[in-house]
Amino acid sequence: MNIAESYLESAKKQFLYYKMLGEKAIDQLEPDQLFITVNEDTNSIATIVKHISGNMLSRWTDFLTSDGEKEWRNRDAEFENDLQSKEEVLELWNKGWNCLENTLESLQPEQLSEIIYIRNEGHTVIEAINRQLAHYPYHVGQIVFYAKQLKNSEWNSLSIPNNKSGNYNAEKFAKEKEIKNFTDDELKRLK
Repeated sequence: MNIAESYLESAKKQFLYYKMLGEKAIDQLEPDQLFITVNEDTNSIATIVKHISGNMLSRWTDFLTSDGEKEWRNRDAEFENDLQSKEEVLELWNKGWNCLENTLESLQPEQLSEIIYIRNEGHTVIEAINRQLAHYPYHVGQIVFYAKQLKNSEWNSLSIPNNKSGNYNAEKFAKEKEIKNFTDDELKRLK
C-alpha cells in the first residue's frame, strides 16, 4: 500500500471512529435530552447534528467539481432547531455521514493533490479532508461532553474508563508490536 492509499484508508477509519463515538453518546440519552440547551448561547445535540449534517452535505456533494460551500446551504438555519424527534436527528446524522462516506469511497489516491474550493479558497483534497477531520471531531466532542452532562444514570465510557488506564496499557503492551491504525481496536470495541 502506498502512502496515498494509506492516507485515504486512515482518514476513512478516523471518520468512522468519530461517527461511532457520536452515535454511542446519542444512544445513551433519552430522546428529549437531544433538544436541551443550557442557555441561549449553547446548541442542543440535535442542533449540533443538524450543523454537522449541513456541513457534510455541502462539503462532500460534488466534492471534486463544485465549491464546498454550496449556494443551497443555509448555514444559519442549521442553528435553528426544527427537528422534532430522535428519529429525525438520526436520519439527518446518517444523511450527512453517508454523503461523506460515499465521497471518500469514490476518491482515488491520485486525486489527493487535486485542488478543490471551499468559499473560493483552494485546498488540496488532502487539506480538505484534514479540515473536516478537525471540524467533525470537534463537534462530536461537544456531543459526547454534553451527553455525559445530560445522562441521568451511569455513563458507559466511550474511551478508557476512569481508573482503568493501567489495565488498558498492560493489555496493549502484552501484545507484540504491530503496525495498524489505532481505530482498528477501538471500532471493534464500540460496536
